[in-house]
Amino acid sequence: MQTHIIAAEQGSLLIPSLPDLVWGIFSFVVLLVLFIWKVLPRLNQLLDERSKAIAGRIDEAKHAREEAERVLQQYQEQLAEARTEAGRIRDQAREDGKRIIAELREQASAEAARITAQAQAQIEAERASAVQSLRAEVGSLAIDLASGVIGQHLADDKNASALVDRFLAELDLDSAR
Repeated sequence: MQTHIIAAEQGSLLIPSLPDLVWGIFSFVVLLVLFIWKVLPRLNQLLDERSKAIAGRIDEAKHAREEAERVLQQYQEQLAEARTEAGRIRDQAREDGKRIIAELREQASAEAARITAQAQAQIEAERASAVQSLRAEVGSLAIDLASGVIGQHLADDKNASALVDRFLAELDLDSAR
């Protein structure tokens, strides 16, 4: 309690004395003037620089976004062109495939016709050879038979050979009718 009494005699703890009050206000005004004169312009300059830097970054971001949109548009156009080109190539490949298949079928038909013609020619040649061989065989048998009936040997006779040929020719005419 004694401390409260001493403080009461010297004045209130919440209300400073007049010299302290004057010095406090004077110090505050000096600090306020220094703050407004030195610190505040520097602080405003830093804030302006920061605002400009942010505005510059925003502009850069806008330009980057515009560039990205342009590149994206370009990419989409190229992709559309590539899809169109791929479709055209696919269609061309189908047409080429159909054309090649048609050419191969035509070549196969021509080859089949050639092989068939060659086989027919070979069959005709073999038939002619067989007919020639049969004529000779039939002629020989006819001469042997005629020799046996007549009792003479006719193998060397030209007339016998001509007779056999005439007989076979008559047989061909009869079978052709």
